Amino acid sequence: MRIGVATPIVTAHPATSRPWETTAGPDDLRRIARAADDLGYDHLGCSEHVAVPVAAGTERGTVYFDPVATLSHLAATTTRIRLATLVVVLGYHHPLEIAKRYGTLDVLSGGRVVLGVGVGSLREEFDLLGAEFAGRGDRADDALRALHASFGTPRPRYDGTHYSFADMEVRPHSAGAVPIWVGGRTLRSLRRAVDLGNGWVPFALSADETSTLLAKVETPPDFEVVLSCTVDPVREPDRTRTALDRLRDTGATVAKTSVIADDPAGFVDALVALRELAEPMGIAFAPAGGEVPPASRTTASRASDPRTEGAPA
Repeated sequence: MRIGVATPIVTAHPATSRPWETTAGPDDLRRIARAADDLGYDHLGCSEHVAVPVAAGTERGTVYFDPVATLSHLAATTTRIRLATLVVVLGYHHPLEIAKRYGTLDVLSGGRVVLGVGVGSLREEFDLLGAEFAGRGDRADDALRALHASFGTPRPRYDGTHYSFADMEVRPHSAGAVPIWVGGRTLRSLRRAVDLGNGWVPFALSADETSTLLAKVETPPDFEVVLSCTVDPVREPDRTRTALDRLRDTGATVAKTSVIADDPAGFVDALVALRELAEPMGIAFAPAGGEVPPASRTTASRASDPRTEGAPA
């Protein structure tokens, strides 16, 4: 198992954000990103919402930095750590728009992008953007096939149920397949991840619920299961170890951690403490100045699936 970081400041979710994040600035963000990079963490994450209804703010929060701008900034201040969207809503974008934006980021970052995607559930945001809410699951499936056909080539071709394109040039483009993690909390989302992605990022599920779903689907050997936890490694090291053990026992290959701290310096200290307690547990960290983890590219091998090569679903 590896550990990624739920990047503070850029997403103010009520369940995990801390008061200091509201006044923190770019210098603090860069300091934390560099620390995570230097300490060998797996990824930094950034979510996507264009606009959140005021009524939904209490549950979802209202601060969501744009993932392209944010991860591009973090790419320029780091050298190794992966850059993950957790998640981009497929229905808000044409597949070629996603391929162009994140293919460009992949080039600029030296192949460090992980494309986390989701179907989306906020009807008001769909309506605001003129995107179809009904049938979004089927549309997302077709978008994923279109994305597989689009990464790594300047002239993508695809003819599917919702998207069709040919004779268009997309430059720059990623050097190869980009790993795709699929978010969701249903059996359908897990099956979508296995069939059309390289990993699954469930949310709002208990360990038992997650285990039950995983037991119903056969996952490939290189498949990533990205499970979340909130940890306070400085003040509660034993509970942090227990939380990490629980994720690993549930089937996690990557732990997406929300780290509790009282200020930016404390966050960096917590990252140091987390590595110090996790490494003896056999959790993997990259060495300082190490290469991009192999999983960042090998888990994208299913991009050669025939369903991604222009055939309709």
